[in-house]
Amino acid sequence: QVRLVVPMAVVFGPGSVPRDLPRPLPFRDVQEMEISVNVRTSVTSRYEMHYRSTTPREEAALAAVTAREADAALHPLQDTTMGSLTMYVVPETSSLLPQGINVYVGKHRSALVRAVGSLAALQARLREVTQVMSFTASSIAAALSDRVPSGQLSPDARRYLKSSLGYEITFSLLNPDPKSHTVDWDIEGAVNRYVKPVLDKLSLVANFSVDSQILYYAVLGVTPRYDKESSSFLLSAHSLPHVINPVEARLGSSAASLYPVLNFLLYVPERSHSPLYIQDKDGAPVSTNAFHSPRWGGIMVYNVEAPASPQASLPLHVNVDMARVMEVFLAQLRLLFGLSREEVPPEFLLENPGNEGLADWELDHLLWAHTVENIATVSTTLTSLAQLLDKIGNIVIKDDVASEVYRAVASVQSAVTKLSLGHLHAAFQASKEAVTSSERAFFDPSLLHLLYFPDDQKFAIYIPLFLPMAVPILLSLAKIVRETRLRKKEPTKMD
Repeated sequence: QVRLVVPMAVVFGPGSVPRDLPRPLPFRDVQEMEISVNVRTSVTSRYEMHYRSTTPREEAALAAVTAREADAALHPLQDTTMGSLTMYVVPETSSLLPQGINVYVGKHRSALVRAVGSLAALQARLREVTQVMSFTASSIAAALSDRVPSGQLSPDARRYLKSSLGYEITFSLLNPDPKSHTVDWDIEGAVNRYVKPVLDKLSLVANFSVDSQILYYAVLGVTPRYDKESSSFLLSAHSLPHVINPVEARLGSSAASLYPVLNFLLYVPERSHSPLYIQDKDGAPVSTNAFHSPRWGGIMVYNVEAPASPQASLPLHVNVDMARVMEVFLAQLRLLFGLSREEVPPEFLLENPGNEGLADWELDHLLWAHTVENIATVSTTLTSLAQLLDKIGNIVIKDDVASEVYRAVASVQSAVTKLSLGHLHAAFQASKEAVTSSERAFFDPSLLHLLYFPDDQKFAIYIPLFLPMAVPILLSLAKIVRETRLRKKEPTKMD
């Protein structure tokens, strides 16, 4: 049973304190909620709320002109521990928040919340904010998708990547018509400029490796349909699943990979199928001209402008706009990690994370989900290992395998304890160590069940070998016994 504890500070600015507070500031309160996963498993979420007034320095920071300036000024003054949240309650008439906006969520681990009349209404609004900034029942269910009945899962739950100690990201440029197009893309510069800041932030979650390749004569597995009205070629939504398999056979990146591979493909259509556009389920063109596949990656179609004159010399030289391409690929990367911002209420304003690609609270969102998933993975792995050992009675457990099992159990217990204390980062590190130890024990070569045979198989193998040898030995033993008995019965001769 896992308990997720979120330390949370609710800071009241001048003129924002509700009239119906149960006792004078500061005071503490606790709110608990149970997230039911299945009949046997549930996760308890516990918000330990500390209500207090602003300090003089916080009051000065809240006097800023814009919410962004106030968020930047408040960042050094707040608790920056992973998993913790700080809510600054501002008066209803405050000009910090734009008209119609009740909550501003910053880049770090704090939010500005417009005050409401009563404490109950404020707590309801704070509950909405915590659902955005920490974890939700759906995100925990997605992390424990193997244990949740399939009918209760949201459609997006299968989209997210499973927790892993590492990921490999491959950027591929597909040029099916090199006779017509010479394509240049500055992938190294684009990775350093756009991708590296995001992966540096995600390095707490897992290890990442990035590579790129250019594939020539790699065509899509579907022939696009020509549309006379727009004089273009169209790929409909129902044909998109058939695009990936033929292309994936050419990628070759997942063949020797220990970790999940994320494939991001930039496809330059051949001249005979250009321009090429992707349609959604309603038949409307997709604005990004790209689509993504759950737990696999994404594909973007990059159309090349036709030459002004038909007599233009081939191949045409194409310089890819990497800013436009990386904007799409990074958005797909966020979707694959479950960092979508689509379900935010309309009165919420979320600050753009900037060049880092994700806010601090979004990183915490990932850590919550991956920690819970790691604990469940270790539980499943050790249970499977115990069942294997029960089935094979004569299996030999080496000392190093036993120590890995003990280490996994101790680490997962430590992770659960750290979660119940609100120490998210320490809990995540312990859960990673538990996963590593349990996998080492489970996949140890000495525990391969093919090395050990049931007793009936042993008899079936050895009886045909030993039985022909045993017959003369048994007959000889019987003869010796018989002769011994006869010798004892003969009377002793006396001289």
